Amino acid sequence: MATETHRRTLLRTSATAISIGVLSLVATQGARADDPAKILKGMTDYLAGQKSLSAKFDSDIEIVTPGLQKIQFTSSGEMKMNRPDKLRVRRTGGYADVELVYDGKTVSLYGNNAKSYVQSDLAGTVDQVIDTLQSRSGAGLPGADLLLSNSYDQLMADVVEGKHIGLGVVDGVECEHLAFRGVDTDWQIWVEPGAKPVPRKYVITSKTVTGAPQYTLKIKDWKTEANADGDFAFKPPTDATKVALDSAVMIEFDEIPPGTPAGAKK
Repeated sequence: MATETHRRTLLRTSATAISIGVLSLVATQGARADDPAKILKGMTDYLAGQKSLSAKFDSDIEIVTPGLQKIQFTSSGEMKMNRPDKLRVRRTGGYADVELVYDGKTVSLYGNNAKSYVQSDLAGTVDQVIDTLQSRSGAGLPGADLLLSNSYDQLMADVVEGKHIGLGVVDGVECEHLAFRGVDTDWQIWVEPGAKPVPRKYVITSKTVTGAPQYTLKIKDWKTEANADGDFAFKPPTDATKVALDSAVMIEFDEIPPGTPAGAKK
């Protein structure tokens, strides 16, 4: 009897080991080296192929104090875009309430707290406007690299390694979890599978900053219906003042208070 019991135990143990081995093999095969790039390319091609996009977002940016304490600043907002040359982004946080509007000819940046705005003539595509704003003013646009028509090339520019981690759930939606390593930053992205492969979460880790602070962007309510032309018309409030381009409005557009150490960047 003892021998038969021992044999059954061995069979059960062997069956369990085989099951674990099979599951491990399936997991390994499901995480092929070329998967992350293919999934990311599918996502960027889908977004670039949409004439109109809108979404809501929540963002968290971390900073590291001289005493090595991590502090996180949180904002929420909404984005609307009509390709090739219409963009509107509104972001509200504890230290800023700002709106960027581009109608194809003029870019306007309004700070509700400062009750002032700046404007500049700027003709071009959304890609060109984003590049100009970031290079000339240093203003950050949450997830702007995801909106570019050449988003895949920009995201993969300095990537040295990519992995398909597996599945994750963001706001109740099952997503493909990808992780990429770059020279100065590591980043992760969660992509909803299927016919509409939109990004649901995006995390950037700054490796060259002490404490490796992170920038986290969660995106929801993706829509591809055409936005009305009126959505991109800027009408300053009657109590708003137009000011110079290098004014406090540009400072207010940042997600962290003036004088705070730099946070995570992409």
